[in-house]
Amino acid sequence: MKKRIITAMILFFIMNVLNNFGHPVTPSFVRALHIPEVFFGIFYATMSLGLMFAAPIWGGFGDHGKNKLSIGLGLFIYALAQLGFAFSHNPYLMVFFRFIAGIGIAAPMTLFVSLIISYSKENRVKNLAILSALSTLGASLGYQVGGLLGDSTWFQALIPTTSYENVFIVQFISMALLSLTVLLSVKVLDSNGIVSNRRSPFSSLSKIKTLDFRLIIFLLSLTLITMGSTNLSKYIDVYFDDLGYSTTTLGNFVMVTGIVSVITAVFIVPFVSKFKRQLAFIVILQVLSALIVFFVFRANNFILVIYTVYNIYVVIKAIYLPLEQNYISKHADKDSIGTITGIRQSFVSIGNVIGPLFGGIVYSIKPLVLFDSSAILFILGATLLVFILKSDNKKIEVESL
Repeated sequence: MKKRIITAMILFFIMNVLNNFGHPVTPSFVRALHIPEVFFGIFYATMSLGLMFAAPIWGGFGDHGKNKLSIGLGLFIYALAQLGFAFSHNPYLMVFFRFIAGIGIAAPMTLFVSLIISYSKENRVKNLAILSALSTLGASLGYQVGGLLGDSTWFQALIPTTSYENVFIVQFISMALLSLTVLLSVKVLDSNGIVSNRRSPFSSLSKIKTLDFRLIIFLLSLTLITMGSTNLSKYIDVYFDDLGYSTTTLGNFVMVTGIVSVITAVFIVPFVSKFKRQLAFIVILQVLSALIVFFVFRANNFILVIYTVYNIYVVIKAIYLPLEQNYISKHADKDSIGTITGIRQSFVSIGNVIGPLFGGIVYSIKPLVLFDSSAILFILGATLLVFILKSDNKKIEVESL
């Protein structure tokens, strides 16, 4: 594996560790501030809104060889925004800082993926799977550390704050150091070897007008599936808290899902990447995901089922992500990898905006309805993919005449 691929993957992993420090303590933090629970979904959705607007723009800068500057700047913006989120203590100011955080984190979220795509002349699906697994493992480790810090009386004595602000202080310092590391010492991110001939990064956005209709349908399917998976991952945090489990218990569970994702990326995805009918396989994966979700949250022994059956869904999710990224990357030319990746991230972010807003309302009514709605969204996403399959089959029939 090339040095620049390894470097990008290591930095992406570290970023995912650090930007998840605050997640396991956020539900408790919001409740400690006596902020209505519906804001939990609003905070996440607002960050995704910022990410949605900024991702194609950062992607355009990446297509112009500004990867290192964009990633370093984005990380620092995110770090500052998280500090503002922790200390503002006003729900509306916290919403504002979450939006700024989304704008910042959009840079590394978009550009690390586009770099791996452009660096991977071979084994693209495998490399994307490893990147996805590192994202999940990093997030899991971040949850683990954040959960331990949130429960630690030693840490609270070391950095005394009124609530969980001390966790966000550690996140700010570590994320700022990562930003400086990228800006001052990492040279392999200076360019992906492809610099667009367009006059400005913003002109790259014109690519949106020429998207293939099958890609648009695929992106809409991605949005629906993202809504379902986001509500699952975010409201499982709240569900653990509602059932009386500690932030450490939540961190342990998320850590296990990270390990499962890594094992899937290493041993299963390379085999699956050889399948010729990957789109049909994605449809099957989403139907299976829906069935698993319908079952898990109706089971009597929640902890047993969440550590066993639910992890089958984690395997499916780890397979789906590199397959969908690879499908989308095939619609990019050499001048627009960053922009197409940014457009993809925007559609993911739309799901991340709508999902938690909808989920927050539904969860407050009844948690089971929220989890059932995620399963339904998986089925709807699969249904859209069936339309693409039928369109592809008709095209093959016409060409064979």
